[in-house]
Amino acid sequence: MSHWHNDCMRILHTMLRVGDLQRSIDFYTDVLGMQLLRRSENPAYKYSLAFVGYDGGNPGQAEIELTYNWGKTEYDRGDAYGHIAIGVPDAYTACAKIKAAGGQVTREPGPVKGGKTVIAFVTDPDGYQIEIIQRVGAASGAGLR
Repeated sequence: MSHWHNDCMRILHTMLRVGDLQRSIDFYTDVLGMQLLRRSENPAYKYSLAFVGYDGGNPGQAEIELTYNWGKTEYDRGDAYGHIAIGVPDAYTACAKIKAAGGQVTREPGPVKGGKTVIAFVTDPDGYQIEIIQRVGAASGAGLR
């Protein structure tokens, strides 16, 4: 079996369908500290896109594509979706900032069950789960400082 080398493939983005594009942009930028990287409208197919991320996004970091299908305000996420994870230097400080910015922390920071890694969970306006993971030596330039 052939193996791909790290320089051949990379995760570019994860797409989330959202019910209110501006509300989602505000959450990811104002609450989670991401940048709005680009935005586009497609009137012929009735959808709008916004890409958000840290440190300018691609190629250095993967992005989140927020997709709004015009007229669709909510989705059934099903039970297959898990979460998006964001690494931070200090999960306690990050969660305090998220709360201060109006975000909803649904699991307070603390050790993961059966381990020592400190994690927390935040819910975005559409109900998507975002795991906050405390990472020793996490880049201080990204996101929730």
